[in-house]
Amino acid sequence: QVQLVESGGGLVQPGGSLRLSCAASGSIFSSSTMGWYRQAPGNQRDLVATITSGGSTNYADSVKGRFTISRARDNAELIVYLQMNNLKPEDTAVYYCNIRWNGGLTSFWGQGTQVTVSS
Repeated sequence: QVQLVESGGGLVQPGGSLRLSCAASGSIFSSSTMGWYRQAPGNQRDLVATITSGGSTNYADSVKGRFTISRARDNAELIVYLQMNNLKPEDTAVYYCNIRWNGGLTSFWGQGTQVTVSS
């Protein structure tokens, strides 16, 4: 079994910053892709950013230049971070952490963390 625990969401003013963290533990593979997705009310869940085990990154056009994804290993856990700068109201959503391997056939999701950007 795999567990994903997210933290770091909250309320921030436009132009502010937040850092999300997600710790993956259990039967995980180091050669996995980790990522962040988000879902606003009434919308589908969309890609924000992903990072492979080799460090290759991919970003949604809407967050390029503002968000940075990174990953680390801490003992038996894989951790993925999302540094979010210059936040905009349209970034408001529930952010979900994801880990996947085997070409995406094996995939796990976190419980989600709310990010609200409002003055």
